[in-house]
Amino acid sequence: MNNMQDDKITVDSMSFNDIEDILQKYSDQGWNKPRDIIEGYYEKQKNDDLYVFIAKYNDDLAGYTVLYKDTDVGPYANKRIPVINDLIVFEKFQRKGIGCHILDTAEQKASKFSNSVQLAVGLHSGYGAAQRIYVKRGYVPDGSGVWYKDSPLDPYDDCQNDDELVLYLIKNLS
Repeated sequence: MNNMQDDKITVDSMSFNDIEDILQKYSDQGWNKPRDIIEGYYEKQKNDDLYVFIAKYNDDLAGYTVLYKDTDVGPYANKRIPVINDLIVFEKFQRKGIGCHILDTAEQKASKFSNSVQLAVGLHSGYGAAQRIYVKRGYVPDGSGVWYKDSPLDPYDDCQNDDELVLYLIKNLS
């Protein structure tokens, strides 16, 4: 990515005005994101329970992610290892380095209170780009195996290759 492109990308904390923008971007793509989830992110951020990082490209909302200080699900539940969740770069903004800028910001924030950061990535082909970017950035499987609907999946168990079939990855930040 060249510097001109970098200058077009900004990442800041979510503001109240971003709520409508996010919902509109989802709608523009034919996706549905419940309003209460996005509003909940904003309210929890106001209460300092999590961080929401909004990326803009030429001042147009391009994507976001949520950084939780801790989680109560997955292999690192209640271990004070922050988790990156809901990393979204809207389709018309993909392949411009925006996801990397969002992750840089989230990882930098996470490093202020932990030596590592975790995330879960889906296993179907729709997550292919995310899988590749995470590996390139140093995320590695945590060794807990595949999880389905917030529980570890036993070998040879049945599951469905949907958004709830995930692999947990972790990155050392120190």
